[in-house]
Amino acid sequence: MELLTFILLIVIGLIAGIFSGMVGLGGGIVIIPALIYLLGVDQHTAQGTSLALMLPPIGLLAAINYYKAGAINLTYAAIIAVAFFIGGYFGSGFALSLPENVIRKVFAVFIILMGIRMLFGGK
Repeated sequence: MELLTFILLIVIGLIAGIFSGMVGLGGGIVIIPALIYLLGVDQHTAQGTSLALMLPPIGLLAAINYYKAGAINLTYAAIIAVAFFIGGYFGSGFALSLPENVIRKVFAVFIILMGIRMLFGGK
């Protein structure tokens, strides 16, 4: 691995970690586009890599801070985690069956819609 690639991976991880700790995002919004546009990874590999790096408890320290502040609903988290586990299996299978350009467009539309909703939609 080239030094520049290694440094970019560290920067991507740090930025994603900061955003994740701040506003609960990182993988989809930061890591996937960064892998595609900075490192030239294809859409499927970027998504798979993002999912793979979430396996270890990388958000544990941030979650501890939120827990101490009373800002975590453990029941919600457990239910979503189980559903995420199952949904990830089926979603990845479906995504791998589609052409990369279709997945990229679906991803882009989702980010745009969520951004618009968050910007103008209130709660």
